Parts: sequence; structure tokens; C-alpha cells
Amino acid sequence: MSTEYSGTGDPARSLALLWRTREKPSRKGGDLTVGRIVRAAIEVADAEGLGALSMRRVAERLSVGTMTLYTHVPGKGELLDVMLDSVYGETDRPDDVPGGWRGRLAQIARENWALYLRHPWLLQVATTRPPLGPHLIAKYEYELRAVDGIGLTDLEMDEVLTLVNGYVHGAVRGAVEAAQAARHTGMTEQQWWHAHAPYLEKVLDPRRFPLAARVGTTAGEEYQAAADPARAFEFGLARILDGIEVLVRDRPAG
Repeated sequence: MSTEYSGTGDPARSLALLWRTREKPSRKGGDLTVGRIVRAAIEVADAEGLGALSMRRVAERLSVGTMTLYTHVPGKGELLDVMLDSVYGETDRPDDVPGGWRGRLAQIARENWALYLRHPWLLQVATTRPPLGPHLIAKYEYELRAVDGIGLTDLEMDEVLTLVNGYVHGAVRGAVEAAQAARHTGMTEQQWWHAHAPYLEKVLDPRRFPLAARVGTTAGEEYQAAADPARAFEFGLARILDGIEVLVRDRPAG
């Protein structure tokens, strides 16, 4: 699985596209707009994977010539930045989340989890140089409000979000891979487990591997699969929030 990098395009042109400061009607493309191009690119990436994304493939989906796209988007690097910012705008941002800051952070984590499941190609994009578009900044603003006023410094607020969102990024990979495996093999996790369970019982000799046999059997019977990514995500999220709670609780008053 190859990795793409955000922020590889011309920064001035990327920002102009992200904030739509220079968009003009195209004589060649009719009603073609940056928005339509980006939606088509996201559809290609969702359906075929990021490796299939190219200016030519997007043009084919829109039934226009490849060169027509370049009148709106200078290249794939800038297109990827706008794709990222566009999907960041999908997360739900309610104002009345119960449970205080823990409930707010949990809601943010689950929204980001769902975002990756809708757009698995996000896992292939390195975003250490993020696209500074309106949706990303609005998302960051909303997520910061989850921990504003609970006693953290500004740097700690940013670091807490980095911790939670980084955890989601790592945890969701198992769920994405499980979904992709089911599509590629035509076999669900439960079907795979039932097919392999009799053979696993033979290789997991409890005399040689006592812990692996005991724990693996218990987990497999519970999950009816080798793993349960969603359950593991919720378990890990609770432990992350427990750690943040210690940080908040032990903060000196003042």
C-alpha cells in the first residue's frame, strides 16, 4: 500500500483552491467546477483506492478531457489537498454532547473512526503537512472546544487532540482491513473463523502454548473471529480517556 503526502502541491494554488478564491467558470468544461472534480476524485478513491486516483481517471469519471481538469486544478497534489479538506467537513459536530469532556472526546473519536471507514484511502495519506482549508480548521476548532476550560494549557489541549486522533488512526486500520478482506475473499470474519477454528485447535497445543491456547480460544469464541476491531477500539478509547482524566484531575488548582 503506497503512501501519498498532503501539502505536495504549490501552496499558493492549493490555498486558493481550498478557499475557492480564484474559481472561474470554464468555457471548455461547461458546468465543471472544482467541487464536481473533487467529488468525482473522492468517488474514485472510495471505490478503487488511492492508487487508482489520477487526473486522467477523474476526467474519465466526469466524461471530460484530462486537460480540461487542469483549467480548474493544477495537479494531483493540489487535488488531494482539497479532497482531504472536503471529507473533513463530513464529521458531525453537535453542541449538546452529554458526559462532559469525556463524552465530547468520545464523540469526536467515533466520528473520526466513521470517517475512516467511509474513506479508507485516508489511511494512505500522510498529513504531517495538513491542508489548511476551511473544513480542517473548522474541525480543529470544534475539537478544541471539547477540552477548552477543563484546566489544560493550550499546548496540552492540542496534544490531547493529537493523542485521541492518533489513536483512532491506528485503531481503525484493523476495521478497514477486515472490511477489505471480506470484499476481496467473499468470506466474512465469522465464516473465516468457522472454517479455520478446527485447525487452530490442533496447532494451539495447550501444553506448549498454555496462555495462547487459553486466551486465544476465549477471545475467538467471544468474537467469532480472530479479532473484533470495533470492540478493541472502544476498550482502547476508554483507557485513553482514563489517562486524560488523571492529567485533568491531578492538575493543581489555581
